[in-house]
Amino acid sequence: MIPICAFDIFADGTSRPLSDPDAPRTGAYRWIHCDLNAPGVTDWLDATLPETAAEALQQVETRPRAVGNSGGLVLAFRGLNLNAGQSPEDMVAIRIWASDTLIVTARIRRIYAAEEMRAQVEAQNAPPNPAAFLAALLENLTDRIEDNGVALEDRLDALEDVLFVDDTDPVCETLPELRRGAIRLSRFLAPQANALHALLDHRLPVLDDEAREDIGEIANRAQRAVEELNAVRERLAALSDHLDMRQNARLSRNSYALSVVAAVFLPMGFLTGLFGVNVAGMPGTENPMAFVWLTLASLGMGGAVWLVLRLLKLY
Repeated sequence: MIPICAFDIFADGTSRPLSDPDAPRTGAYRWIHCDLNAPGVTDWLDATLPETAAEALQQVETRPRAVGNSGGLVLAFRGLNLNAGQSPEDMVAIRIWASDTLIVTARIRRIYAAEEMRAQVEAQNAPPNPAAFLAALLENLTDRIEDNGVALEDRLDALEDVLFVDDTDPVCETLPELRRGAIRLSRFLAPQANALHALLDHRLPVLDDEAREDIGEIANRAQRAVEELNAVRERLAALSDHLDMRQNARLSRNSYALSVVAAVFLPMGFLTGLFGVNVAGMPGTENPMAFVWLTLASLGMGGAVWLVLRLLKLY
């Protein structure tokens, strides 16, 4: 099995890269980051980790969670999808097994929070123990989610400014896109906040008090991100309702105007239809002024209908 990266990490934050993830451990703990699509990874997980942990790390579809198992932690979290050409709201999963001496992270699609941890370890500035490593990784995930939440709110603010001035502006067409993005984010953010809070349980192994304190702050930030996302969804729903009401009002005004026009021209149409029949005995067929009188009569009837509608305050 060839991992994406593997390191032995020492208590002073320094690290040593490994080419063989099964080499004898020389540091305080070992971090192995692997791609589930790579050959041999699933066999290595089955041979190295407890059965339940190996199965959890190989799941294709995951839901954020945090549980203790066999003296370690089985974790699944989600991060923004920052890969080129993909939507950030289509969140990618990182699966984690953590014990006092080993951390294994697995992914299917590239996740930038893990890439940042790799850069930190390579810079010889690694977290000194597995608990601190987990706290740093979860903080990286949450930082990006918060940044995306701020950007989403900024886009919503701009959309509101435009919509209340001109709801036909092309920028308003982004409303469905924002709603879809908020729905996709909410699918994972609420369970993720719950999973972070679950890590505060003192019965879980690996984590120490300092790490739990850091994760508690991260959990609060994640919960705030959930609440902000809920507020964004409610604002988007209100904007959508506002657009619907504006559109219905516009349609009602147009329908009303057409109804008034139809009412004005109805007697005129009746009169012209009556005098347009091709039968003997029609008055005025021999009078050269008959067409003029018919036209004036039609206009007079239309004006009379218009005046009656105005007096009745029907428009």
